[in-house]
Amino acid sequence: MKVRPIILCGGEGTRLWDSKKNIRPKQFINFGSWTLFDQTLKRVKSSLFDYPIISTNRIYEKKIRNILKKNNFKKYKIVLEPEKKNTAPAILSAVFANILSDKNNFKKSINWNEPLIFLSSDHYIEKKEIFINTIKKHIKYLTDENIFLFGVKPNMPSSEYGYILMKKNKNIFKAKKFLEKPSFSLSKKIIKKGGYWNSGMFLLNTMSVINNYKKYSPKIYNILHDTFLNFKSKTKVINKKIYVIDSKLFKNITSISFDYAILEKAEDINIIKLNIPWSDLGSWKEILNIFYKKRNKYISNKNVFFRPWGKYTNLFKGENFLIKEIYVKSKAKLSLQKHFHRSEHWIIKKGLAHITLNNKIIKKKMDESVFIPKESIHRVENKSNKPLIIYEAQIGKILKESDIVRYDDIYGRVKSVF
Repeated sequence: MKVRPIILCGGEGTRLWDSKKNIRPKQFINFGSWTLFDQTLKRVKSSLFDYPIISTNRIYEKKIRNILKKNNFKKYKIVLEPEKKNTAPAILSAVFANILSDKNNFKKSINWNEPLIFLSSDHYIEKKEIFINTIKKHIKYLTDENIFLFGVKPNMPSSEYGYILMKKNKNIFKAKKFLEKPSFSLSKKIIKKGGYWNSGMFLLNTMSVINNYKKYSPKIYNILHDTFLNFKSKTKVINKKIYVIDSKLFKNITSISFDYAILEKAEDINIIKLNIPWSDLGSWKEILNIFYKKRNKYISNKNVFFRPWGKYTNLFKGENFLIKEIYVKSKAKLSLQKHFHRSEHWIIKKGLAHITLNNKIIKKKMDESVFIPKESIHRVENKSNKPLIIYEAQIGKILKESDIVRYDDIYGRVKSVF
């Protein structure tokens, strides 16, 4: 039996940007010939999956259709929400679109046992075959009531993710406790107890979705039922592919996540363990780590620039961001400087960095990060006998070397700032 992929694609990606003017939806950011949405679509190009359904906002329709075309998807459905209402309405809307052939008509034969997988459009997942095989192994355990949540084995303590504690029951793992974004110190204890990250990806069948919404979120169920089936509804179906939801009915829905609307109340929650590299790329630190892994793809003689203190490599210039690799020689230091038009995120990939940030001196070792706000006075120094390597994300509309004001420099490059 094929699995129906439902891709949630309405996020704004606000966590990455320090200014509302710079905001770009994370799933559509071009990281150099690929986006996270591209990666998600490629993940469901497998004999295991049927055609996808994409749940999104009206403003993204054209962009999504273009990306589907670029990735050679001829068959699909798109559900267009008039406004953001979080994941609980988005998931049920997509399920109604799946079981309708066109407006006001259920399919003649509905497969209530059809497996559905709910995926976020902005996740980065490696080892696709392991991911697919893991799904295959768990399809046989689906019932008309249960929900399988994908848990990811943490590769480090983090306060950015929710966690799940579980217990084994025969061949499956039952959810024991959910912990929403604990402190860094608490996350260490949770990991020691066998806790996994809550990935926000789910596997369940159609009947289970219907039953759980009827039981635990009847208001959302009833409104969306009317939105899709009431003859007075103004929900439109275009070419049997695009569902434009009635804004008048949709505005009556409370904005709420699937976790709060269903998961916290449901009684039969199981966990699928994913022991593969995964990230929601919700921070520049995570994005920089991906570029570090793929550095050979981006480095060439044309984008390496030498300086008295070492060299830097412009790995990729995106829309309102620039990714750089900075190599600082032993006993060298950059100028004391600031920028008027950009902020910076640094992660140390090799060595020990002594960082001046305004009136503070900060030491950062491998895999530790620091944020350099716009207009803050800063410098980095390598006091060791070994090279220092930093990965940097510059964020702003002006990302040029000319946006450097130097206050002190051992190489004689200071210009008067008065």
